[in-house]
Amino acid sequence: MDQQIRKPDGFESQKLFVQPDYMLKELKNSALTRPLFVSDIGFFPNALHHYRERPEGADAHIFIYCVEGEGWVEWGEEAGNTQQSYPLTERQLAVIPAHTPHRYGASADKPWSIYWFHLQGEDTNELIRTYGLDQGGPVRLPLSVHAQLLEHFEQCYRLLHDKYYALPVQIHVAQTMRHLLSSIGLSAERSAQDRKRERYFDEAVRYMTERLTESLTLSELAKQVGLSKQHLVYLFNREAGLPPIEYFLRLKMQRAGQLLDLTGLSVKEIAGAVGLSDPYYFSRIFKKTMGYSPTEYRRIPKG
Repeated sequence: MDQQIRKPDGFESQKLFVQPDYMLKELKNSALTRPLFVSDIGFFPNALHHYRERPEGADAHIFIYCVEGEGWVEWGEEAGNTQQSYPLTERQLAVIPAHTPHRYGASADKPWSIYWFHLQGEDTNELIRTYGLDQGGPVRLPLSVHAQLLEHFEQCYRLLHDKYYALPVQIHVAQTMRHLLSSIGLSAERSAQDRKRERYFDEAVRYMTERLTESLTLSELAKQVGLSKQHLVYLFNREAGLPPIEYFLRLKMQRAGQLLDLTGLSVKEIAGAVGLSDPYYFSRIFKKTMGYSPTEYRRIPKG
């Protein structure tokens, strides 16, 4: 990885934009950009000798997307440890969290072409965490998201390059990047472990959905899915932000809402239809989940 020539930028036909300090201050103070905004953005084609090292990390979350060639990235508490080094190849995205020591560089034999951008703001961290983009190494993007990333990049770069001083432009760029980040998170090809976890979750939800008229215990669900109760709780908290039984109750309340809208069944009959024999308990759970009592919910105009 050591190279005689090391260049942070300065590549032929490159694109590079860095927000001026006064604009960064404005973005951090604006309610519509403070949660997430672009601080730097660029494209380095055929970036021979490209190398960057930040022992203290960066203020921003760094996104590096390789479209051609190869390179490598390292990050973690001990940047430079080869166990934390990952190759980065075509259609792979690396996300380096803010304040994380890191270094990266292009392959000497097949130097990469990379699109990259830096995002700041609390929502960036939450989006990265929610979609698991900070877990493990780079993720490969499907072709649909690859095309979306390139399109959004070009639009955002052009707007920032031409009209960075206009706050409405900055807001549009921030919202575009937010949408791109969620698209990446939903569509990125996951590791085998991630896919296995998703299969467990889908199997559990399918089992729940088929038994909305019944009661269900955590032990029963864990046995059906083939996980320990502790692992199942962890899985649901990670994937849905809720424990399994609370998720099951929400499914029941969603079904109850449909019955209230589409049928003339009484509240007592609907409670029984979702496996809750006590209509008073059902009404309390329904109001807690949906924000209205069953009777109030039924009166709300729909459509």
